[in-house]
Amino acid sequence: MKTRLPVNFLIGAVLVALVLGAAALSLVWTPHDFAQMNIKAKFGPASSTYWLGTDQLGRDVVSQLMAAARNSMTVALAAVLIGGSIGTALGLLASAIGGWVEDLVMRIADIGFAFPALLFAIMLAAVFGPSLTNAVLAISFINIPVFARVARASANQVWTREYVAAAQAAGLNRAVISWDHILPNIGAAIIVQATIEFAVAILAEAALSYLGLGAQPPAPSWGRMLSEAQTLMYLAPQLAIYPGLCIVAAVLGFGLLGDGLRDITDPRLSRER
Repeated sequence: MKTRLPVNFLIGAVLVALVLGAAALSLVWTPHDFAQMNIKAKFGPASSTYWLGTDQLGRDVVSQLMAAARNSMTVALAAVLIGGSIGTALGLLASAIGGWVEDLVMRIADIGFAFPALLFAIMLAAVFGPSLTNAVLAISFINIPVFARVARASANQVWTREYVAAAQAAGLNRAVISWDHILPNIGAAIIVQATIEFAVAILAEAALSYLGLGAQPPAPSWGRMLSEAQTLMYLAPQLAIYPGLCIVAAVLGFGLLGDGLRDITDPRLSRER
């Protein structure tokens, strides 16, 4: 019987493709320069020239949304790669050595959960000033304990397998076993978690930019577009609706994609299908 892909996976894949497509396209083309201001055309309606109209400074909304998608995807990708790499390495280390090392790594992870990205970003902004780089560091920091827990739990299960015992009997050290046997077999769980954390990172970046702790002008950001539009809700509500819909589409897309990947890689669910 042919295996059918989960509906949540398909919907998530479509939404992610649209967001990534807009972000990639903005690297080479946008309808207008996202930073170009035309005061005479401010609050302009949707037209053949400005597809979704213009904002309070006469900037093209579509161009800003596309460029903001690029920035959000860049921040999310960097944060997930940094946090995921460090967290996975710590989880593998904890599982391979065990004992007090495992307890220490997990307690450090617990401490990491006590520092939300927002508070960490505020601290970084107070010391180094608000920037996109500091937002990446803050979001990466909160990703480390998440990946450490997932990697450690998945690795502990793999360490009980017969082929791992055979590798140990062959004289391979635990570092080599972790790299050659454990990591490839927990890769699916890490990828699923990375997809879900991608959605979290996008939402965190938008929140930080909304508070002025992320991308700084003139670099566009969905969060800052929301912040700038909040005082214009009665005059031009569409300026808040468009970036809000983009955030919802991106977060929902990666969230559904992660859930779909989890359904596909879960052997129990696969047997049910």
